Amino acid sequence: MLKTTRPLAVAAALLLATTLGSTAASAIPESDSIAAASACRVRVPGAEHVIGACLADLTTAGTVASGHTDPEDWAGLETAGTVDPSGVPGVQLDGYFPDTSTTNTNHRWNHDSQFVIRLPRNWNGGLVVAGPPGLREQYANDRLISDHVLAQGFAYAATDKGNTGERIYRDGRRPGDAIAEWHERVAQLTVAAKQVATRHYGRRPATTFMAGASAAGYLVRWQLENNPGLFTGGVELHGLLLTPDAPNILDTAPAALRAYPKFRDRVPGGLEEMHAAGYPVGSEPIWGFHYQNLWDSLQRTMREELDPGYDGPKEAGTPFCPANTIKGCDTDYVYADRPAAVHKAIERLSSTGRIKRPLISLQGTLDALLPITRSGDVYARMVDDAGRGDLHRYYRVTNGTHADGLYRAMPEVIQSMSPCFATAFDALAAWTRNGTPPPPSRTVPAPPEEADRINRCGL
Repeated sequence: MLKTTRPLAVAAALLLATTLGSTAASAIPESDSIAAASACRVRVPGAEHVIGACLADLTTAGTVASGHTDPEDWAGLETAGTVDPSGVPGVQLDGYFPDTSTTNTNHRWNHDSQFVIRLPRNWNGGLVVAGPPGLREQYANDRLISDHVLAQGFAYAATDKGNTGERIYRDGRRPGDAIAEWHERVAQLTVAAKQVATRHYGRRPATTFMAGASAAGYLVRWQLENNPGLFTGGVELHGLLLTPDAPNILDTAPAALRAYPKFRDRVPGGLEEMHAAGYPVGSEPIWGFHYQNLWDSLQRTMREELDPGYDGPKEAGTPFCPANTIKGCDTDYVYADRPAAVHKAIERLSSTGRIKRPLISLQGTLDALLPITRSGDVYARMVDDAGRGDLHRYYRVTNGTHADGLYRAMPEVIQSMSPCFATAFDALAAWTRNGTPPPPSRTVPAPPEEADRINRCGL
């Protein structure tokens, strides 16, 4: 069996929350430490509750110390050594829209549909809206997206998508209702943030971009397909794929849960089964971590939301189930064999490829959570088949993986994705604001050994 040259223990502690996010109560205080002068209180249309603060620095260089972000929300998503911008004064608004679910504990509100809006003093006329990856909360993109765009003068708004944590299936009446709410909450915040910016700066945003990774990457695609009037364009990183037919999010992990134990135990054919299921050559050293921590939790969370009628193994330790599984696993789940009603339920949430605004997509070739040949490559073909290829750029980043927190375990192999995302965002802004087209879609080669793979990435 292939082995990593460094233990994954360091990354494991950080990355346990990659898919589901932290369920611990946030350390962000209520208004005692978010005391705001009246000049910093800005009304957010439709919000049930809002608190505001004038801050000397809206980036994480300032908000970590002032208590206006939650570092637990981005744990496992960043690479140690990343150089982040700082020194962006402005106004931060935290609040929530009316909602009946209560899983988000930030600010001790115990209220979902929370959001954050940041308004830099030196505004460039643009707005960036983001959703969190996985089932995290509104501060999850503070390193990946917020810091970068604020430093360029963009206003920034982020939502928790309306529900958080691994039990999203409890939100809504029908299968898929919780995910459908994600669509609504992004649109709701976008409309409100545009009005806030217009009132605050005295003019409407000239451009509005949607940005996000993983679950939020799916949302970027969905919004550009279904709500193009709200956005100028979007950039997404390794987005979840939902389609009525395989491959999609529900049929990739079960194959890995079945094949990985054979690979681990050196059973002949195990390696070949993993590769046949789409798990990329070169990603073998991180399969064990994904098996123990991510594949089953991602599969069960999404399946319980989309196909709650499935009755699979219930006990931890049953054949192919990880020993640490709490609720049983979906190892034997076969999406193609599920009833037509399940496929129909997913159809209303599915991507089509019919984007109506410019989109830049990225995915790492070593993504072992959402294998690139079963997700990003498929969506790129969908866009081309829909005749929208002129609006799309797709960059396959050699040696990139799903979460930068794994970089410390394999620095000699993995390319950090954060700088690639920043470069892609800058390319999108130049494309839509200045008419400068990005480079053609391609597989971005691995950088030379002496290159800074943490802070630099060309397209």
